[in-house]
Amino acid sequence: MPGSPQSRTGRPPVQRAAVGRTGTPGPPPHENPVLRLYLRLRRAWDRPLTAYYLICGGSALITVLGLVMVYSASQITALQLSLPGSYFFRKQALAALIGAGLLVAAMKMPVKLHRALAYPILAGAVFLMILVQVPGIGVAVNGNQNWISLGGSFQIQPSEFGKLALVLWGADLLARKHDKKLLTQWKHMLVPLVPAAFMLLGLIMIGGDMGTAIILTAILFGMLWLAGAPTRLFAGVLSIALVLGFILIKTSPNRMARLNCLGATDPGPGDSCWQAVHGIYALASGGLFGSGLGASVEKWGQLPEAHTDFIFAVTGEELGLAGTLSVLALFAALGYAGIRVAGRTEDPFVRYAAGGVTTWITAQAVINIGAVLGLLPIAGVPLPLFSYGGSALLPTMFAIGLLIAFARDEPGARAALALRQPRFGRKRGARGPAAKRSPRSWNTMRRRASAARSSGER
Repeated sequence: MPGSPQSRTGRPPVQRAAVGRTGTPGPPPHENPVLRLYLRLRRAWDRPLTAYYLICGGSALITVLGLVMVYSASQITALQLSLPGSYFFRKQALAALIGAGLLVAAMKMPVKLHRALAYPILAGAVFLMILVQVPGIGVAVNGNQNWISLGGSFQIQPSEFGKLALVLWGADLLARKHDKKLLTQWKHMLVPLVPAAFMLLGLIMIGGDMGTAIILTAILFGMLWLAGAPTRLFAGVLSIALVLGFILIKTSPNRMARLNCLGATDPGPGDSCWQAVHGIYALASGGLFGSGLGASVEKWGQLPEAHTDFIFAVTGEELGLAGTLSVLALFAALGYAGIRVAGRTEDPFVRYAAGGVTTWITAQAVINIGAVLGLLPIAGVPLPLFSYGGSALLPTMFAIGLLIAFARDEPGARAALALRQPRFGRKRGARGPAAKRSPRSWNTMRRRASAARSSGER
């Protein structure tokens, strides 16, 4: 029509302004891009495979980065002991390889087999922890007799397997009582879970390892919380644990010295706070992006246990604030995924086991990192999946396999995994019209199938 404000495309000016260079309509002018990004991220976060990918990816990244940092932090220690520079790295890599096999095995096992293994693992852990106290079999390391020599340079710490035993056995026990509607009675909630846990704690404390005892206590409280323990009952058990912990700390000069090093900025008389202070020095000298991989100064004999309990400090010195925040983000993602698995399942065993594993990993990470930052006493526990130590790595990777198996059974997750198809190319042996479809059209069909599913199976 003459005089109408139209261009050669036939579109009004307002509509033409909303068309991008590709010819596709752009977002309405009034739509907030930040809100649109938030909604997109929320939809991706609520997908049934989110926890599965977070556990697989997060644990793999932590383990690989841990291997790199073990190699970097342990070279000087190995050379000081007249060993090859890659000595500790090779042992950790071997443990990671064995742990990967355990992870895959745990991931493939059905839930019934996990429950059947609970009692043998508990009995084996108790037996090994008793053997630790037998003269000639148990080995003392740093004043704590928690190790059994396997010959040569290989040793095993049975208390690490006690964590896995408590998770599996406690989850199976609580699940059976849940099915029989017995958890509403406090005596069934506490007995025999709490006495068995105290037995494990006693065997650990005989060897003097209070750090592992704290982790075991955290696992017990986490499982009682998931079982719906009343606040009074929970507070009563927690009060008893705090009183016992206070007595154990007060009667040990070594533990009192560690408690006195909280927030220390000076090594103090007799260098009693040497490790805590040099851990802070390592973090402070890292800056934003660190001094570079392998360029740590504190690992040259200044920082004790640089590749084990204080590997996070070396990470901060070499990779800086960016590296430490990345490690924290990976542990936070792993913890969120575990909580999500425990919260979405309808199987009581899966809920208690996933909650116990999540409590175990997150509590141990918080205690280790808090000690390095000077916010908590040095408990002598490794950073899960990250620090050097095969005895800690093997049961932890088996526990990660449990989480992966549980995440695959989330509502909608198994169906989403079954719908996954090759992204590129055609299926081998495909014939007819299906063989002529391009990867682009195949992916388009997958998107349409995803859109057709209900919101619970996105």
